[in-house]
Amino acid sequence: MTRTMPGLAVLIGLLGLCLLSGPALAETTPDDKVLVLNTAFSEPISNKEQTGFADTLIGMALQRLGYRLKTLHLPAERALIIANDGIDDGEMLRIAGLQKSYPNLIQVPEKIIDLEFSAFTRKKSLPITGWHDLAAYPVAIITGWKILERNIPATIDLVTVRNVDQLFTLLLKDRTDAILYTRWSGLAYIRKHQLQEISIVEPPLERKSMYVYLHKRHRELVPRLAHELRLLKAEGEKQRLFREILAPYAGD
Repeated sequence: MTRTMPGLAVLIGLLGLCLLSGPALAETTPDDKVLVLNTAFSEPISNKEQTGFADTLIGMALQRLGYRLKTLHLPAERALIIANDGIDDGEMLRIAGLQKSYPNLIQVPEKIIDLEFSAFTRKKSLPITGWHDLAAYPVAIITGWKILERNIPATIDLVTVRNVDQLFTLLLKDRTDAILYTRWSGLAYIRKHQLQEISIVEPPLERKSMYVYLHKRHRELVPRLAHELRLLKAEGEKQRLFREILAPYAGD
């Protein structure tokens, strides 16, 4: 008959308990706090590698607060709805004032960046100096970009698409005279795909400050995140990221 020493039996039991409970305990450790922020922006503002300007800046601020940023790229309208419903933790970059229409989102009161919203075209000349001029041309935008939806003339010949690839494809196939997008991301797309026949229309239609929005369950994090973003600006980190990530596109 085989006998098991009492002390050994206890030790085996404890080891088994640790193996069973290990994963559950790991899921609750502070080091594993992840904040999921949705965005429809593309490089150099945001990318899947999370090395874009917004990814890096917001990620640095969250890291100081004990969080790890996870950027989720979604169609603009869907990204906003999911964030407002609390499925994800918030929105990475949106214009100010969206909480009026999406009451579950709280704006972090420190801007991430000022973005220029511009028209892009294949035509040699397209005299657009303001929103009102768009009424004379067929135009395409990405669904869910609120600043565009709210400012384009009601009488415009408008086509809406789901993403940036569809947006530029319309222009390349001459199915629209102009597309509306942000300066930095538009120039980056043109450079990446070597679309020399597409140019940006000057001046930009609008320049807007962009902010992080967090779901209301993270309301206590809002002032803390704003504080860390201000510190990064004061320390020169924000300017450094601008020089390294965005400035190379300034001459395009």
